[in-house]
Amino acid sequence: MAFRARMRLWAAAAMTLAFSVGAADAASCGKDASGFEAWKRQFAQEAQAEGVKAKGLEALAGTSYATATIKVDRAVKKAFSGDVEAFMKRRGGATIISKGRQLKKANAAMFADIERRYGVPAGPLLAIWGMETGFGAAMGKQNTISAIVTLAYDCRRPEFFRPHAIAALKLVDRGVLSSSTVGAAHGEYGHTQFLPGNILNYGVGNMNLKDKATALASTANFLRSHGYSGGPASANRGAIAGWNSASVYQQAIIIMADAIDRD
Repeated sequence: MAFRARMRLWAAAAMTLAFSVGAADAASCGKDASGFEAWKRQFAQEAQAEGVKAKGLEALAGTSYATATIKVDRAVKKAFSGDVEAFMKRRGGATIISKGRQLKKANAAMFADIERRYGVPAGPLLAIWGMETGFGAAMGKQNTISAIVTLAYDCRRPEFFRPHAIAALKLVDRGVLSSSTVGAAHGEYGHTQFLPGNILNYGVGNMNLKDKATALASTANFLRSHGYSGGPASANRGAIAGWNSASVYQQAIIIMADAIDRD
């Protein structure tokens, strides 16, 4: 039987299940690839119970254990080590500020419209855009659905990634993502690297975050929803913290954003 035919049969079988899965019945996590396929079968039942439909279930069935994602996840603490000066140097803070100022001028009408609608100025959006993907130059090559499903299975932080995995499958149902969508190692997607749950909750328009205007407007919507109340990033530290929990990241975004908006 062809691979896609097997996947459709699996998805169809999952759709026939009509029961609610309680917390006590949740699929067990794993520490390597050995239990991944069995976990997926149980997770498919949970996803179906939470409203995931045929396309999402088919995408789940086609996922592979993302070894590269696990490798990056195990090294994540190192990425945010050191003080803010060292962090900014590693991440090219001076370049982000310089190019951010250029892009602010070149896209003045777009940023003015976003600020009018969401109350978020260009600076924090450009700082996040530059930090996350080098202004769209590096949006990632990891399969998005496999990455986020692997993290939902992995024992390190399944409670954090499980809702994002469910969201990713719902986004497949909606046609926003697909089984071939690629992004960053932790399942982040688009110009500013939204996790799937954040796309579902804060994405605007058609949610196509590979379109820069949509991605930046969605980022502004996220920040506003987390308390951004206008003015400089330094006056909205809580909203910036909502984007990323790492202190050095937050400090770097605020420094770069305020520098861009001072221009």
